[in-house]
Amino acid sequence: MEKINIVQSVNLALRQEMRKDKNVIILGEDVGVNGGVFRATDGLIKEFGANRVIDTPLSELGIIGAAVGMAVNGLKPVAEIQFSGFLYAGFDQIFSHAARIRSRSRGRFTCPLVIRSPAGGGIKALELHCEHGEAIFAHIPGLKVVIPSTPYDTKGLLASAIRDPDPVIFLEPTRIYRAIKEEVPEEDYTVPLGKARIAQEGTDVTLITWGALVKYSLDAVKTIQDTISVEVIDLRTIYPFDVTAILESVKKTGRAVIVHEAPKTGGFAAEIIATINEKALEHLEAPVVRVTGYDTCLPFARTEKEFIPDEQRIVAGIKKVLSY
Repeated sequence: MEKINIVQSVNLALRQEMRKDKNVIILGEDVGVNGGVFRATDGLIKEFGANRVIDTPLSELGIIGAAVGMAVNGLKPVAEIQFSGFLYAGFDQIFSHAARIRSRSRGRFTCPLVIRSPAGGGIKALELHCEHGEAIFAHIPGLKVVIPSTPYDTKGLLASAIRDPDPVIFLEPTRIYRAIKEEVPEEDYTVPLGKARIAQEGTDVTLITWGALVKYSLDAVKTIQDTISVEVIDLRTIYPFDVTAILESVKKTGRAVIVHEAPKTGGFAAEIIATINEKALEHLEAPVVRVTGYDTCLPFARTEKEFIPDEQRIVAGIKKVLSY
């Protein structure tokens, strides 16, 4: 079993799903001849041809709009948007059409569409290249929102997303695209959408996170593991999220910290806190703590590290909830 990174896992999942189902189509800017800006689609045009791996003009609205039309008519398009900040250029097609087709047609039509996009800072890119807008998309009825954190999960989650009958926003953690390698089976498998992963078991506090910050949260927890037992939950799917896994862990530990890169106000941590308060308030020993980005635009390269939660801020959040 070969050890591969997240980019290679994306490529392997796409390749295997395209071999299994001739209706799976890839489209986006530079996905064909160049193999994608991060080479996630490298070599696919050579195997499947330009009719199934389609280089498009620079138009996010056009890419997503065309993909919606393909999906409604029986294909399974996987649209790549080069950077997550460019998703908003196609927002009307996502909100007004992809997410509403099933409801609008009273179930007569579905939209089996996956929109892939690298997300998150830490790579010193330009403005609008590294946004984390998962909470915006989770607020839209009809969409599923997925953010993997490991190569194994990336392959399995992407396969599940492609096979899902409804539209999925698939945000890939750019910062750790090549930072982690692990054994990934070559054979077919899926990871179910809506199911969290217990990345580390613990008894003192529950830490809930997703995407690239799973790795950095685990790194932070290692620095205090001799004195504090932290249970780390990798949410994997933002919507629908695994309420059961969160509640079971919080009821066990009595304390929770939520870590995400997006700005604090209106971030998805707020929805998780509301759920904990509604269904497990009597089990809490302290208010839930949020460790997040700030309520500003993601800054440019020189100061972006100040924006993204680091090990020091994560540990401080854990100690804060334990000292209440």
